[in-house]
Amino acid sequence: MQELDNEKSLVKGWDALDALRDSIGVFLEFQEMGEEVEEDLDAEYEKLLKGLDALELRNMLKGTDDHRDAVMTFNPGAGGTESQDWGQMLYRMYSRWAERSGFKVSVIDYQDGDVAGIKSATLEISGTNAYGFLKAESGVHRLVRVSPFDSNARRHTSFCSVFISPLIDDTIEVDINESEVELQRFHSSGAGGQNVNKVETGVRLIWTGKLSDGTEQKVVAECQQERSQLQNREKAMILLKSRIYELEKEIQEAEKARLEGSKGKNEWGSQIRSYVFDDQRVKDHRTNHETSNVSAVMDGDLDEFIKAYLLMISTQEQE
Repeated sequence: MQELDNEKSLVKGWDALDALRDSIGVFLEFQEMGEEVEEDLDAEYEKLLKGLDALELRNMLKGTDDHRDAVMTFNPGAGGTESQDWGQMLYRMYSRWAERSGFKVSVIDYQDGDVAGIKSATLEISGTNAYGFLKAESGVHRLVRVSPFDSNARRHTSFCSVFISPLIDDTIEVDINESEVELQRFHSSGAGGQNVNKVETGVRLIWTGKLSDGTEQKVVAECQQERSQLQNREKAMILLKSRIYELEKEIQEAEKARLEGSKGKNEWGSQIRSYVFDDQRVKDHRTNHETSNVSAVMDGDLDEFIKAYLLMISTQEQE
């Protein structure tokens, strides 16, 4: 049903563009007859360009899991308060982007920093093609700024990793050995009523095992969203399997790239983008797309970066 809804949505989008094209044709005829329709014509033309741009972007999302919901995990790097503050800034940036794009945002886990920011956080972004768009954002994000937490006003460099995985459903089977999973319980720290904070409803699952390529991996999933420990455990297990599934996908894609001799490489853990506040510059190191409008980017204006990445991937697949 999700795939069918996606196809219907694409057709609906095309029909809307076709109607705009007809409307522009009518305005052009009025213009030839001497009518003053320049403003209306320009407005329709701008709508057509924006709509075409959006439809082209959606049409690039043809991956197996692109239509799925996405899980975003934020993990600030070393650097204490400065890095934790950067993690929260990214958390806000993606929340704003998701809301502006019509996606539903749910907080799965949120651990406050010691002084400011976050120690870690997990968001669920729900909506058609959420993972397809957000897969472009997986990696390490680098911030360079004069730290507001430094009394000497020195320039600091901070890092935060953002890991994106598709939220799996019943159509995907991920078999893990239950004996390899450690269960930890904790008191939820977020809002949710008296019961949430008094009872150990928060659940942390830690899987330590081997992936298909033989490498040992430790994967952690936490959930404190629900009111009961059982519900949080079920949700945490879905998140755990979703992350393992994404890691396995990366192994398969790396092997495919090796066999095909592909130049493109997208590894989680690699630095993908720099945000330099002093110079008013945000640059993606994979696509070289750059902007000087830092405030707009931090407010969730990420579409141009996402589009540049999807275009790059689409081009590589065609070569």
